[in-house]
Amino acid sequence: MLLGAHISIAGGPHKAIERGLEIGCETIQIFVKSNRRWDAKPMDISKIEKFKEIRNQFKIEPIFSHNTYLVNLASPDNNTYKKSVDCFLYEIITSEQLGLEYIVMHPGSHLGSGEETGLKKIAESVRKLLLETEGSKIRILLETMAGQGSNLGYKFEQLKFMMDIIDYPDRIGVCFDTCHAFAAGYDIRTEKAYNETLDEFNSVIGLENLYVIHLNDSAGDLGSRIDRHQHIGQGKIGLEGFRHFLNDKRFEKIPGAMETTKDKEGIIDRKNLEVLRSLIDK
Repeated sequence: MLLGAHISIAGGPHKAIERGLEIGCETIQIFVKSNRRWDAKPMDISKIEKFKEIRNQFKIEPIFSHNTYLVNLASPDNNTYKKSVDCFLYEIITSEQLGLEYIVMHPGSHLGSGEETGLKKIAESVRKLLLETEGSKIRILLETMAGQGSNLGYKFEQLKFMMDIIDYPDRIGVCFDTCHAFAAGYDIRTEKAYNETLDEFNSVIGLENLYVIHLNDSAGDLGSRIDRHQHIGQGKIGLEGFRHFLNDKRFEKIPGAMETTKDKEGIIDRKNLEVLRSLIDK
């Protein structure tokens, strides 16, 4: 597995590459804009060119983005929904300009409108965005969710339901988040449980549609539906759960990115990466 982390783009997106390399990343995930704001100015062409220059120099790949957490394509509120569509469109376009491979998205929360209604709205919205960005190479990855509150995408069947409606196989896929899946009830702690979960994923969605893995331990228990990340080996999943992923030959070329809490110096990320690499069979 290609190991990395979510890295800040403060100072320009090229800085994320430099920070990632400094702590030992082989791959990185970024935001292409502030995660706390809906809108953003088009990214300056000089920043885009600098990013590509640094990336070509160090050959770190893949590099992918994550959509803004404010985005909710299932929102029943018209104002929030419109802002979500506009924000996500900006992120797709900007990710494409940077030459990124994927953009990971949290599907959304139905907020009382019902799961089926929410799932259909998300899928139809993603399809429209893909049609609107026809010709783009960026692939949108639906992330497995914990199911906290009214969040959708916590069952493999829900992701498949959306993918079928989107019906855009060349530009859609899945990101498997270990914390979220575990909190949603998919056990990965033992070899037997891991194999059963991956077999179910393959049966429902297909492993060929898995492009990114988020490596996060879980503060919540199995099936708790609590979306709270913990450092590797310090949560309810434990080290063995990650050992299964890291030694699965099917995922040798798949990026595995951590989204655990950080410090400014990158010491925590570096330590977590060391823990992950210690689990790889020599």
